Amino acid sequence: LTEVYSSSPALGRYFRSAQVISFSNESSTVIYQLVFSVPPSTEGFMENSMNPDFIRNILRQHIYDED
Repeated sequence: LTEVYSSSPALGRYFRSAQVISFSNESSTVIYQLVFSVPPSTEGFMENSMNPDFIRNILRQHIYDED
């Protein structure tokens, strides 16, 4: 995750860290925390760039590009 988000053109400059919070072998579930340092309130920044769907789609795109 660190490589994915730190190299992202959209979020790389804001990305600070990623860590696993919880991991379950039973259900193959990982819960992780992403830390970003965001600029002072910029109109639309939080609603667009820090939107959970947008952040998730960056990871999805990276996975698709690997295949």
